[in-house]
Amino acid sequence: MDKLELLLMSQRERDRLKVLHEVQKGHLSEKQGAAHLGLTDRWVRTLLSRLKEEGDGGVIHRSCGRPSNRKLPEALRARAVARVQEGYRDFGPTLAAEYLAKRDGIEVSKETLRQWMIVAGVWKARPRRVREVHTWRPRRACRGELVQWDTSQHAWLEGRGEEPLLIVMIDDASNQLHARFVRHDSTEENLRVLKGYLEHRGRPLAFYTDKASLFQVNRAASLDEQLQGQPVLTQIGRALQELGIEWIAAHSPQAKGRVERCFGTLQDRLVKGLRLAGASTLEQANAYLEEKFLLEWEKRFTVAPANGSEAHRPLGREHDLAAILSQVEPRVVTNDYTLRYQGKIYQIARAAIRGGLRGATVRVERRLDGTVAVQFRGRYLAVSVCEAPERDRPKPVRSPERVPKTSQRSPRPRARSWMEGFSLKSSPPLWKVLKQETGAGAPEREGR
Repeated sequence: MDKLELLLMSQRERDRLKVLHEVQKGHLSEKQGAAHLGLTDRWVRTLLSRLKEEGDGGVIHRSCGRPSNRKLPEALRARAVARVQEGYRDFGPTLAAEYLAKRDGIEVSKETLRQWMIVAGVWKARPRRVREVHTWRPRRACRGELVQWDTSQHAWLEGRGEEPLLIVMIDDASNQLHARFVRHDSTEENLRVLKGYLEHRGRPLAFYTDKASLFQVNRAASLDEQLQGQPVLTQIGRALQELGIEWIAAHSPQAKGRVERCFGTLQDRLVKGLRLAGASTLEQANAYLEEKFLLEWEKRFTVAPANGSEAHRPLGREHDLAAILSQVEPRVVTNDYTLRYQGKIYQIARAAIRGGLRGATVRVERRLDGTVAVQFRGRYLAVSVCEAPERDRPKPVRSPERVPKTSQRSPRPRARSWMEGFSLKSSPPLWKVLKQETGAGAPEREGR
């Protein structure tokens, strides 16, 4: 009994074997078989001779089962896997391949490294999932036409120090990134980031944010605000209005998907970059972000906009950033030309006093550097902090012979009634009193 031989063939080789058998039987000519297989007549004759000498196995490709001539050396594979297990264990294949090339001099493609990491158990292959079909909103055409703005709270320093927040502004057309670490997600910190963006790139046409209380007043308008007929604005909303920048509110996190996906990338790449840089403070994190990471982002993730024209507008002389990007509140000037702000009294200088100032409403600006400026009808007034006057009240004088009060009070004397002590039983009868005074006897009873 002949020994059975198992041959592993691809579908293409099985189809080729069937046509070659037809040619051997004479059902097809060599030219017709070559036309069916898309080969030349010469190559069909070569395959027929191999089929005659080696049997059906002659159709199998000669390189089947042999290592590729372009296969990377096994030593390089062992070195790359060992370096990943040592320093990049929680890195993805794409990011790990970049760091291997940049820091260790190991040039390997991300797909090759992915297979090596799967075999080594460092990376787990993810099953393919059929996702719901979603129609993406097209990018804006020009750079500066729309900028998405948001804040992310994440363990950026992985417990090596204080955990900062990251404020991000990303251009919708080009993916250009402007970011900074801050301690608090406050109005003041967001205004500082906005100032850096405006000084670096200019005024965009619109900012796209969520409906947080920093950008939108989340309360009902008061009666006075309704009578004024103007929308109530936050400090950031007022600043954007004075800068001529439109504010657009997103109705859901999915609506501002570009900045949300950006946070996903940053929480993977930026966290690992900060770890390798040894950043443990807010200052070190910002230094790495500005000096290294944003430059790498510019090369790796920015794209060319569909329209090369620039939508950013330059800052003009009328755009005083120190005044616009400040906490602005109205105050009323009193009759003695003072005003109260944050528990302090500010005195307007005599040289700055002009007609209509008494009882008028002025604009008080608390700027990002901590200084306070007062503006009236487009001109700034010189002010100074003055001490609150003490009221002239007589101080109580304590006499030395006065007995100090004790915690226990003496009981009040009980009020006495004019009837107290009087009793009809104890008083003598009236006739005895008259007898003693007149000498008369007791009155006689009737009928006696």
